[in-house]
Amino acid sequence: MRALGGEQVEEAVASSVAALRTAVDRDWTQVKAGRLAWSCHKTVFHVAEDLIAYAGQLAGRAQDAYVPFGITLDEGTDNAGLLHVVETTGALFAATVRTTPRDVRAWHPYPFRSADREGFAAMGIAEVLLHTHDVAEGLGISYEPSEELAESVLTWLFPHVQPGPAAWPTLLWATGRGELPGRAPVTEWRWRNNLVIPAERLTLTGVRPAAARDLRLGGDGGFEWIEGGPYEGTREAAGMTVKAYEAGVHRPEFGMFVLVRREDGRAIGGMGFHGVPDEEGRAEIGYDLVEGARGQGYATEALRALADWALARDDVRTLFATVERDNAPSHAVVTRAGFTKVGEGQEEIAYELRRP
Repeated sequence: MRALGGEQVEEAVASSVAALRTAVDRDWTQVKAGRLAWSCHKTVFHVAEDLIAYAGQLAGRAQDAYVPFGITLDEGTDNAGLLHVVETTGALFAATVRTTPRDVRAWHPYPFRSADREGFAAMGIAEVLLHTHDVAEGLGISYEPSEELAESVLTWLFPHVQPGPAAWPTLLWATGRGELPGRAPVTEWRWRNNLVIPAERLTLTGVRPAAARDLRLGGDGGFEWIEGGPYEGTREAAGMTVKAYEAGVHRPEFGMFVLVRREDGRAIGGMGFHGVPDEEGRAEIGYDLVEGARGQGYATEALRALADWALARDDVRTLFATVERDNAPSHAVVTRAGFTKVGEGQEEIAYELRRP
């Protein structure tokens, strides 16, 4: 799996600066940046502000708000100097992403109040790509980033958007900057970082489409697994996530999660939903653990955390799970998590947990 990190941030910044440098002799303060209300100068400066702000969030381990600082330009800074600021803030951000541990999450408002280093890298790259497009459109110059960068932004930040025939036009459409055949224009949009649900000894980490695709194909999904992992059920669930994403019906919060052990940061299993809640607010849950993590209460702990999160929502009233008749440990897990038996078949027994 192609991870998002400092190298991709540098690639995005370099391609942006190379394109904009061809028009440094223009007056950027007097030209509007594409469909934005901002001038080209303000838009480019905004990119620099975002890059340093994201670096600050990660470096400062911000948990409740943006770190309260900003940057200013020296009086008389020309366009070439402004691009140097973008290069500099980009380098600082790339270095921060490289040195931030995998398990660190910092505050960002959309939509679950935090993002990890890959999420921040994706947001920084998105800011660079999209606003460079805006400025290039305003100045009438050519710009198109690599397809890999555009696809990475989509699979990291737009898991709710069905992939199109090409990543860059799809990203432009998804952010209200272009048209896509067969799809209605986008007038409002937000990107979406992955959901993380904390438990006592575990973190339930939402799996992005790129990671799900890698898991389905036999990779590690960007996680460090204990020996024997990931288990086959996790790979099957990843395949379901990919199918939902490709069909445009994926809702990330009702996808799959990898269970990551807090003590060592290693993945021990998978858990998640078989789809979104139905009209009656009923959602089905499934899970598995790598053999080396079984018998230690991890599945029960994770199931309780996921159930508490789900039943606190307005759109979930009942959780449902089916367990193979001869799987005694799994029967114990759902029972300890508060589920009650509601039906029996020849091969499976059904359980449910209702909102109090």
